[in-house]
Amino acid sequence: MGISRARAVERLRPRVGGLHWLGCFFHSGANTNALVKTIIGNAYGALVAWVALLIIVNVPVPGLGAVWPAIVVGVTVFFLVIVDLLSVVPANVYGYAALVAYSLHQPSAAPATGPLQNLVSPSFANPLVLLIVSMVIGALFGYASNQLAKALPTKQPTRAAV
Repeated sequence: MGISRARAVERLRPRVGGLHWLGCFFHSGANTNALVKTIIGNAYGALVAWVALLIIVNVPVPGLGAVWPAIVVGVTVFFLVIVDLLSVVPANVYGYAALVAYSLHQPSAAPATGPLQNLVSPSFANPLVLLIVSMVIGALFGYASNQLAKALPTKQPTRAAV
């Protein structure tokens, strides 16, 4: 495995996948429908966040200073909530928040090669690609753990002597 592939695999950390496994999948109903809602909602939220980051990084408006990113986030969050795919707004928000948090958490100032410099890269260096894959894996783990829990035998309650 090459160094770049090893770094990409290293980035598939359980934090994001776990968030979607434990949070979104089970909160959406913990069934096959929830799996679809979780994956589509997370991916949509991540896509909207990615568009927001593309705008913030590539369309500087120095006259507005820190207000410009706030305006971009406000407008994109409006679309995040108004376009309610499959009636699961929290899944959309999880995807948006995870992508922005990951992108801002990593070093991105020049000469770094962090997520903000790789927004259009067709690789795991692109936070959109990385997080959608991680979210799908997390949702699939949620589904698998739910199926396993259903398959495990349950202990029958014992009758108390009367």
